[in-house]
Amino acid sequence: MRKFARILIWIPGLLLILAAGFVWWGSTPAQAMPEALQALQSDAQVEVTESDWLTFTPTGLQPDTGLIFYPGGRVDTRAYAPAAHQIAAQGYLVVIVRMPLNLAVLDAGAAAEVIAAHPEIQYWAVGGHSLGGAMAATFASRMPEAVQGLVLWAAYPSSADDLSSSGLKIASIYATLDGLATGEQIEASRALLPADTAWTVIEGGNHAQFGWYGEQSGDNPANISRSAQQALIVQATVELLNSLR
Repeated sequence: MRKFARILIWIPGLLLILAAGFVWWGSTPAQAMPEALQALQSDAQVEVTESDWLTFTPTGLQPDTGLIFYPGGRVDTRAYAPAAHQIAAQGYLVVIVRMPLNLAVLDAGAAAEVIAAHPEIQYWAVGGHSLGGAMAATFASRMPEAVQGLVLWAAYPSSADDLSSSGLKIASIYATLDGLATGEQIEASRALLPADTAWTVIEGGNHAQFGWYGEQSGDNPANISRSAQQALIVQATVELLNSLR
């Protein structure tokens, strides 16, 4: 009995240690590369603002279409700035959401606040990379009236988020050498997506090159450059955004 009582005394301390370890783990994301930090600078085409979100606004026009982007799990939000900057330069508002502990699963509904803050936007797509993409799919599944499109970067919806009859415009982009979200896994999600989903397969690309944060454990080496992979990602994403109008 005394031994059992001693165990009970230790349980709160153990739980506190586990909680602290989880917070530390989530607070140490893969860091953005220098190229990503450079993309945070405003220029003649795009104004970049940093607050609770990273917002990329095209200059000289009032965009009517926007993309809300959820980062990959434990990845620095800023790692997606280069792609966001390039997309915004083509006339779209892009908002990258900072997630609690860098995990989109902790705030899958974050897009709703962004939408409320930008009533000038008529057409919205939500999207994300890896875990961020899965959580973007969850948002689109639960609030289909709030968005018109979904962009999946190396991601697929969970079985609970069947979007096959959602009426949403969806683009799924994946890479053949991705070691974390494999082509087999993503192809297996086809039944959860509309028949007219736009599929882009990046030959020789990998998981980490969907952002600018270096290599990632469990991934495969890419056979194409990060810049080349990013160009294909941006092109497919812009095509989806253009189809919403």
